[in-house]
Amino acid sequence: MKKDKFISLVSKWAKKIDVVYKEIHLRKMKRKWASCSTRGRLTFDPELLNQSNQFITESIVHELLHFKYPNHGRMFKLMMKTYLKNY
Repeated sequence: MKKDKFISLVSKWAKKIDVVYKEIHLRKMKRKWASCSTRGRLTFDPELLNQSNQFITESIVHELLHFKYPNHGRMFKLMMKTYLKNY
């Protein structure tokens, strides 16, 4: 997936989930595909763009939901299943 399409997909999901992010960064990460900060920064490993569309979408939704649910508790998992039927 190209970078501009990826950023557009992040924006689409942010609107759908009703969250606001301030910036998106692509940088090499050693142990994970993505992260988010309490200041609104989303960071994704550029290698994520070479993965399947489903995995890319799951990663985007996962990080955006952390703006509402900072842990992987019951509500977080429920919302993942709500937005991603195959999760």
